[in-house]
Order: sequence, then C-alpha cells, then structure tokens
Amino acid sequence: MSNSMNTPKDVTQWKVLIVDDEPDSVDIVAQVLRHYGATVATATNGQEGLDAVQQVIPTFILSDLSMPIVDGWEMLKQLKANPRTKDIPVIALTAHAMTGDRERALGVGFHYYMTKPFRPRTLLTDLLSLLD
Repeated sequence: MSNSMNTPKDVTQWKVLIVDDEPDSVDIVAQVLRHYGATVATATNGQEGLDAVQQVIPTFILSDLSMPIVDGWEMLKQLKANPRTKDIPVIALTAHAMTGDRERALGVGFHYYMTKPFRPRTLLTDLLSLLD
C-alpha cells in the first residue's frame, strides 16, 4: 500500500473528520479548514470518531493519539480492520512528539504525523504538502 493519497487539490471538496479531546485544537483546525471551504466534522474521542465515519466517509481524518475512551491508535486499528474504512487516510496529530513516535505511528498505518502545536497560518499549506 502506498503512502500517497488521492486527495483533491480543491479544499472545498474535502470532508475532514477531526478527532481530538482538546477543544482548542479542534476549534483551530476546524476554523482554518472551514475558512478555505472544507466540510468539517468533529469528535472528542476515537469511539465518536468511529461512529462519525459510519455517517460520512471523510476525505481524510486528523486524529489525536491520546484520548479518553478509545485512543487514536485503537481507532486506527478498527478503521483498518473494516473494509469500508480501511483506505481512509488518517493523519496523526499529537503533542506527544517523543523519539520513535513518528516511526511507530507510520509503522501501524497512519498516513502522516503532525505535531502540536501547529501554526494555524501554515496548517493548510502543511496539509496540502503532506497530501500531495
């Protein structure tokens, strides 16, 4: 499986699911993406994320790694186990930038790894270059 994504360049075509238990992170990412015309859904933990994916298949998912109830690691595992959702690109978004985390995240199937805090001003540019 390649790491490339067939993400439309036109952000207005994006349906993005943000899964994070930090309201500030969710708000900032959602505001930036909505500003550029993306459709955004949010969830505060991996279980809500899994439920949301059943309602609408997103273009990609931005997910925190450590969350209550179901964390990002377990959510990814369940998405990958489901034929309907296994090909949805999931980008790990985390404040836990420990040595080895990036490799571990990419190794289990996250498409990309972004660290927090991110810069709202460059978020879209960063995503476009990651998704390219």
